[in-house]
Amino acid sequence: MKSIRTTGAGLAIMLLAILLNSQEFIYVGAQKCKICHKSEKRGKQYILWENSRHSKSFEVLFSDSALEEAKKQKLEKPPSESPECLKCHGSLHEKAPEIMAEGVTCEICHGPGSAYKKISIMKNREEAIKNGLVIYDSVEAIKTKCQTCHQGETFDFDISWEKIKHPIPKKK
Repeated sequence: MKSIRTTGAGLAIMLLAILLNSQEFIYVGAQKCKICHKSEKRGKQYILWENSRHSKSFEVLFSDSALEEAKKQKLEKPPSESPECLKCHGSLHEKAPEIMAEGVTCEICHGPGSAYKKISIMKNREEAIKNGLVIYDSVEAIKTKCQTCHQGETFDFDISWEKIKHPIPKKK
């Protein structure tokens, strides 16, 4: 009888582990990130993003210059509906259309936040990563991610990275 309970408990733990590892992470939007990442202590990451061109990348698709470019490219749809434009300016248009208007938002780079947004998880880097947080191990890895959209001779990663980087300040 005891071995049946032990086996059942072991199976239940294994099933729980499988479910946790196979969970689908969901995009939650920058407003959830803002709760913690707007303070001086956290490096004002949200404020840096909010004041960046990334936060306005979707809005630009409604501009006259975007409409002209769409015509020049012979796109079938307006820029704000065109997959060719949305892949960078509204990157979540397929996965989370309800927040694509945020433009190049936090979760484009750091992954869907549904599981790592809790403060108890974010306090533990390893737990946050297990729960979907994407952390880059080098500036070169960050550059590679940026270049999925930023291409060509006009993109200078070093200059752009200085404008957008947002490290967590060291504890004093």
